[in-house]
Amino acid sequence: MSLRARINSPEPTNGHSEESHLVGVYRAKLLEEIDLAEMSALAAAERRARLERVLSHIISREGPVLSTVERSQLIRRVVDEALGLGILEPLLEDASISEIMVNGAEQVFVERGGRLEMLPMRFTSNEQLMQTIERIVSTVNRRVDEANPMVDARLPSGERVNVIIPPLSLTGPILTIRRFPRAFTLQEMISLGSLDEQMMVLLAGLVRAKFNVIVSGATGTGKTTLLNSLSGLIPEGERIVTIEDSAELQLQQSHVITLESRPANVEGKGQVTIRDLVRNSLRMRPDRIIVGEVRGGETLDMLQAMSTGHDGSLATVHANSAEDALMRLQTLASMSEVEIPFVAIKDQINSAVDVIVQLTRHADGSRRVTEIAIVDSHGREEYRIVSVCRFLAEPMAADGRIHGKFEYYPVPRRVAERLYLKSEAVPPAFGVAESEADLAVRRSVA
Repeated sequence: MSLRARINSPEPTNGHSEESHLVGVYRAKLLEEIDLAEMSALAAAERRARLERVLSHIISREGPVLSTVERSQLIRRVVDEALGLGILEPLLEDASISEIMVNGAEQVFVERGGRLEMLPMRFTSNEQLMQTIERIVSTVNRRVDEANPMVDARLPSGERVNVIIPPLSLTGPILTIRRFPRAFTLQEMISLGSLDEQMMVLLAGLVRAKFNVIVSGATGTGKTTLLNSLSGLIPEGERIVTIEDSAELQLQQSHVITLESRPANVEGKGQVTIRDLVRNSLRMRPDRIIVGEVRGGETLDMLQAMSTGHDGSLATVHANSAEDALMRLQTLASMSEVEIPFVAIKDQINSAVDVIVQLTRHADGSRRVTEIAIVDSHGREEYRIVSVCRFLAEPMAADGRIHGKFEYYPVPRRVAERLYLKSEAVPPAFGVAESEADLAVRRSVA
């Protein structure tokens, strides 16, 4: 017997609507039988277990007759609708999914392994999707409506959420959920092919020797993941202050202070920006400052901190190459309300930034460190960088994967000497440049 015939209700139009209609019917029955005030006093796990028991009793009492698998699926769907985020709940539990993208009620896409795929599921209507969105944003005391059609929020489990609704979106409500990235060690990143052993040794030495490092890359290249891995190399005994829009870094050291920015409330008050936090962190006696991403006027404060006693700081920036990263930092620093000439900003960047680690997401979805570059310019000179490592990609193979090799170049002598003074060695694969002529052929000007 079909699901349609199992319930006495208006006739659904297709198989998917049958299932969604059945879920709606039993969700309504469930809500009629529970005491919402009593349920709100229970812990999340106990609340879910109680709802499952009540719903199981309703189905046993009223039908329909279902197989064990169908019964379990129905209970799961109804409780997810009543308590959680509906069809998104199983997606949030799938560790292989890194991003969930809902383009109106009709389309749900996910990213797995760096590749997008469309799923055979949908919301029953834009109204149902809006109910899910409102449930998400209400957990962080935000609201979304025509007066506030764009919202950034974070789920209690750490996922970052972006919402944009009509009239700004002509597609319907758009929901994007970015999963909380799992912390990877550099050794794990080696096993994934993101870098190799020689590069890991060099990066570890640069972090321990307190070089200021900028991790650069486009959206989705793994900047936060690499930043977290590099942060794990900071020795114990240092006071570390992390500053992020959404706290994602998972440092294991014992002396870590985590700061998170705060958006304005519904009255437009109470906002605390990344720049506010960077300024405040300078009064907290940090040994190192780690900024999840610089994207505005806080860049100038970060650069000043890097060049005035907070060596070994780390940050990420959106840029498509190491050269672009320097120009991007200059543009962002100029967004500060402080009137400062470009030549002075250039001086700040040349003094503050030591190393740029460039990440790239390839056509096959893989993410790699494609360049490690040393900032070789000084004072108000034009920006110059020297590559010490590059990934040389080959054309896409028949298996759809990108293959290639990492190529190493001599490290500037001043960098090698600074590493030596901190008891860190240059890996043999790199070597040390003997003369300026050795570097000249690898210098690029931004």
